[in-house]
Amino acid sequence: MKISSRVICGLLTILLCSSWGFFAHYRINRLAVFTLPKAMAGFYKANIGFITEHAISADKRRYVDSLEAPRHYLNADHYGKNPFRLIPERWKDAVVKYSEDTLNKYGTVPWSIQYNYYKLVNAFKAHDTTGILTASANLGHYVADAHVPLHLTQNYDGQLTNQNGLHALWESRIPELFAANYNCYAGKARYIDNPLKEAFKICRTSFTEVDSVLRLQRALNKTFPAGKKYETVMHGKKAIQDYSVDYCRAYQVLMKNMEQRRMRSAILSVGSFWYSAWVDAGQPDLNKLIKQPLSTGEMHKIQKEEAIFKSGKIAPFN
Repeated sequence: MKISSRVICGLLTILLCSSWGFFAHYRINRLAVFTLPKAMAGFYKANIGFITEHAISADKRRYVDSLEAPRHYLNADHYGKNPFRLIPERWKDAVVKYSEDTLNKYGTVPWSIQYNYYKLVNAFKAHDTTGILTASANLGHYVADAHVPLHLTQNYDGQLTNQNGLHALWESRIPELFAANYNCYAGKARYIDNPLKEAFKICRTSFTEVDSVLRLQRALNKTFPAGKKYETVMHGKKAIQDYSVDYCRAYQVLMKNMEQRRMRSAILSVGSFWYSAWVDAGQPDLNKLIKQPLSTGEMHKIQKEEAIFKSGKIAPFN
């Protein structure tokens, strides 16, 4: 069955706006909580519902804030074949070289990470519970976005190479189908001594994966039966044409589980940015900020979830 460009555009309207995909952002923020040291874990576990739910708040702001979208990406290839040799890391230096308008046009995710990092540091210093949770959720979102290869290229949806729909396939459809079986544990949160350099490091790594994301899907399209590429699936109560399970599985195999690797890295990075901000704030006592401790049943559920996550077998999510 041949799928029209109009159908693909409709699919994008539903899925493209969700960045990593709502499901993946929820998972990344939630599982990052389990990478934290004991001194932080109690507070974050007690508020894991907020951290999870607000993992997508940054995406929702796109609908009301015209300045929000560039904070989620960096079209690095606009700056050349070796962009990270050319782009100054310090914002002021980058503005002098390229202008603020240019930077905002082609994306600012590494600087968004730095900005939200220091918002979290200041919230820790102020013992501001709401500020800590909000900044943590937002910081987690931008760090996760920087781990997505398609957020580092102007060809973010394959639209420049006749691969329209790639964004939703890579960031939403595949994680929704397979992430429950990903081994996402990469160890305990570590201290980051330079948040901006770390943000650029993440972006550089994601940029190196762009060619593979595009090239491997082109290769798959040449061999996969066209009539089996899409199937009818339910999104909520609505039936739409989406990529088939078999097609997604074949693409994931070709990429050698790239999504799992990037998601695992994102989870550890999010936890590490949270941990580093807490350290830089002087390691305030977060236990004093827990006003409504979890019930015994809720705590047992979270402990079970954490144990499964750290076992490396399956990354659970409820």
